[in-house]
Amino acid sequence: MMRTLLSLLLLAFVSTGAAAAQTQYRYSYIPKQLYVGQVFPVTILAVDADPTDTPTFRFDPRSSVQPLEKRPLKVGNGKDLFYTFYFKAGQEDFRLPTLYIQETKQTLQLPGTTIPVRSLQAPPEKRFCGVIASDFKIRNSQVSTFDAQNNLIYLSLEAHEANLEDMAIPGVVEGGVETFRRKGALATAEYYFVLPANVPEITFSYYNAIKHQFVPVTVSTSAEKKEVAAQVDLNPKDSSFTKLKKYTFAALSLFFLLMFLFYRDYFYLILLVATVAILVTFFTPMKRACVRQGAPLYILPVAHSTVGTRIEAESRLPILHEYKDFLKVEYKHGITGWVKKEDLCKE
Repeated sequence: MMRTLLSLLLLAFVSTGAAAAQTQYRYSYIPKQLYVGQVFPVTILAVDADPTDTPTFRFDPRSSVQPLEKRPLKVGNGKDLFYTFYFKAGQEDFRLPTLYIQETKQTLQLPGTTIPVRSLQAPPEKRFCGVIASDFKIRNSQVSTFDAQNNLIYLSLEAHEANLEDMAIPGVVEGGVETFRRKGALATAEYYFVLPANVPEITFSYYNAIKHQFVPVTVSTSAEKKEVAAQVDLNPKDSSFTKLKKYTFAALSLFFLLMFLFYRDYFYLILLVATVAILVTFFTPMKRACVRQGAPLYILPVAHSTVGTRIEAESRLPILHEYKDFLKVEYKHGITGWVKKEDLCKE
């Protein structure tokens, strides 16, 4: 009798311990409604999680809907753990697929669900840039002269739970997103756009998904008030400025020559040699690149820039500037643009 009682107690203890070892999973957050293009979190709660166990999460591979990153953001709270995945809504209602969770001691699944998606309609005066975010900030902005009529504005952006890759400021001459990165909730990007030089500032808005309202953002676009972006110098050839430099160094060369002949001081000879060397660089022919027939000539050196024209025939064109994977070339007299290095002639 005593042996039977001990066996039952031992069995109850083992069963209780096994039950305690079973982590319980459930969704702690799923949005009830989404907007087209919105980036949003889905959070799984692990109750009484075993800190030594690393669960594997796998959304149904048969579904085309998958998280933006394979690894979830993990946050602990006592014995509970929160795992957050980020998704992006499309044009149709969002179907969250079945989630399979595998631990050392158990395998289970959480059923999928459908979240309604609707378009976000913004009044024209809001100048909605297409970004939906929980917050949005401009880390840095720079302005440089694009041509005689326009300025080029560069924005370094940072936002959370945001679709920065879809950003498009309405009313600009040309714009595009470059160097987009995402890590968890944080998204960063560089955005370029061209605006008439006589426009001192521009205001656009993004939609704050926490406040449920359009938030205006104003950017100064005056080159006089901003630091010129020397590292992203996209200016076309400025022939008048080049001529001024030629005349200046020619005058200096003549001055130093006369001073050397008059004083016979080698200091003036050294200055003469230096100014002549600089002057020679202005008359050195530009480097040229062979561009294949049919290559697109882009307005800006960004991935989604508008194609201004196409190269009609294989041509060796003077290189005006180089930026990342692009070369700025002069196609025809007065026509400049950017070509991708991949569109250069094959050796």
